[in-house]
Formats: sequence, C-alpha cells, structure tokens
Amino acid sequence: MMTIGKTNIGALLKGGGTMPRLGHVLALAAAILLLSYAQNVNPARQSSYEVIHGWPVLPAGEVLGSATGVGIDSHDNVVVFHRAGRVWTEPLPLDAIAKPTIAVFDGRTGELLKRWGSGLFAMPHGLTVDAQDNVWLTDVSLHQVFKFSADGKLLLAIGERGVPGSDGRHFNRPTDIAVLPDGSFYVSDGYINTRVAKFSPSGEFLFQWGRPGQGPGEFNTPHGITLDSTGRVYVADRENDRVQVFDANGQFLSQWKDAAIGRPYSLAMLGMREAIIVDGGDQPSQGPDRSGAAIVSRDGAVMSTFGRFGNFDGQFRMAHDVAIAKSGDAYIVDVAGQRVQKFSRRN
Repeated sequence: MMTIGKTNIGALLKGGGTMPRLGHVLALAAAILLLSYAQNVNPARQSSYEVIHGWPVLPAGEVLGSATGVGIDSHDNVVVFHRAGRVWTEPLPLDAIAKPTIAVFDGRTGELLKRWGSGLFAMPHGLTVDAQDNVWLTDVSLHQVFKFSADGKLLLAIGERGVPGSDGRHFNRPTDIAVLPDGSFYVSDGYINTRVAKFSPSGEFLFQWGRPGQGPGEFNTPHGITLDSTGRVYVADRENDRVQVFDANGQFLSQWKDAAIGRPYSLAMLGMREAIIVDGGDQPSQGPDRSGAAIVSRDGAVMSTFGRFGNFDGQFRMAHDVAIAKSGDAYIVDVAGQRVQKFSRRN
C-alpha cells in the first residue's frame, strides 16, 4: 500500500482508524499535495539533471553582467558572453562596453581561465562556438554578426555598425548563429526582421526565409537557432511559444509546442535523440511567471523538466541560452540573474 512518510493513503481513502472524517479529508488532501510536489505533478517529467553548486569560481565579490550567450569549445571550456554591467535601455546604446564581455571557464573545475572582448560590443546577445573553436557573436545594438578566433582575433564581421536593415548586408537586432561543418552559417535576425538568413563561409548572403506571423515558417522573435547532425535547423520562435524545425533550405518540417516548453529562448542538441530548451518566461512587470528548462525528444515530446523561477542554485530569473558538453553536462546562462550555472545528469 502506498505511504507518504507514515501516512497510509489506502487507509485514509477507506476512512480507517480513529481520525474524524474531516481529518481524513484534510490529511488526504495534504498527502496528495505532498505526493504531487515530490513527483513534480507528472512522474514522467521528473528531471535527471541537478545543479553543480560552487560552479563557476569567480573572484571574491564579483558577478557576471547580464549573461546572454554560452558555448563550449573542444577542450570543454565554457565561453560566456555577458554585458559587463550594461543594462538594456531604449534607444539601445552604441558606445562600446569598456570592460571584458567574454569569460572563459574550465568546464570541469569552474576556474576562470581568461577574459576578452573589451571595447568591442555595445549590447551582447548570442554566442556560438564552432568545431574549430571560433567564437561567433551577435550584437543587437550594433546590428552585427562577428566571428573571432579562440584567442579573440577578429576574423569576420557582417553588417554595418549601428545601421539596421533587412537586405543581405544588414541586420536588425540579430539574436543568434548556427554554424555548419563547412563554415557556412545561419543567423536568426531576430527582434525586428523576423527572419533566418544563410551565409557562405566568407559571409556572402545566400538566401533567407520567414516573415511576421504565427503560421508555418513565420516568426515572432526568432531568438535562438541550432542545428542537428543531419543539418536540420531548429529555431526558438520565442513569442509564438514554439520551436520550429526546418530542412537545410528553410522548408518547414514541424513544430514543438507544449506548456512545459513555454516561451523558448534557446535550445541545444542533447545527443542524437533529445534537445534541451530553455524557457525565459513571459516577462510580466514583476518578473517571469516561469523560467526553466525542458528535455525534449526529437519529435517534440517533453521528457522532463528542471529549474524554475527564483534566485537559488538551480533556479533562473530569465534563462537565456544553453550549451551542452559531450558528457551531457548542460550550461545555462541567466540574463536577469547575471550568472551561468552547470547542470549534470544524476547517476
């Protein structure tokens, strides 16, 4: 017979023992609530991920700025893009942030290895690390996309600094980048243009798709973008509360939509069969009504969730981006919480 602590639910249902009938009802209600809480309502959605306390290790008294992008290099180092104290204000500022905006951590120990990015960016947003450890970045204030070497040398810049546009040479608040093995790449462009654009390895515009709307292939803030090993393109269509899946040429294939996915800000592939999606919430005036992560199968079914709104370890104020190591460890940046957290699978 099922029990919670020393409470026998079967006995309560039968009204056994000496407890008064009202007491039976109250105790049963409390037992059910406790059981639901312990199982996170749906046992199938209990997460196998737990936060790693004490990761990363920052100098005493220091916090990251609003952390917006995260990626992992071939050495399992974690690269974080953050705003170094700058706050999003309208109109967006164009002057460069004087402090370093890139922080690189040892994925195992959390040690801060290096920093760079001083005097380069005005409003950091998306970050992707490619197979050659190049670091790709978007700046929503400068309307530009950048490619840097691992040591911070500029290799490519696309877009005209501070000049928005919607043609093949301009962006309007681009959000994220996904890079193919051949060096060509997709940009989710983003807050204003509501499109995905593809470019050659040298930065030549190839084609685009998307327009404002709620139908297949339409977007309302394409906020994050990633690829799987087959070349399929996954777009976090944030304000439409869904992930859209496309082939390499931008043809719509399917969508993922679920209350547990919520409002997807970003996603990353977890092995061959799953993905992790981060939900930043609805951003009402008093803070998001939810913020967490969902593990989703490749057919869009939610397998489990972890994290929720809050300031404690394992919680998020506004989950913004996710990167997954070969080990399956997940790194999630929190733009409002101004931090990055590491999550590992339970044994």
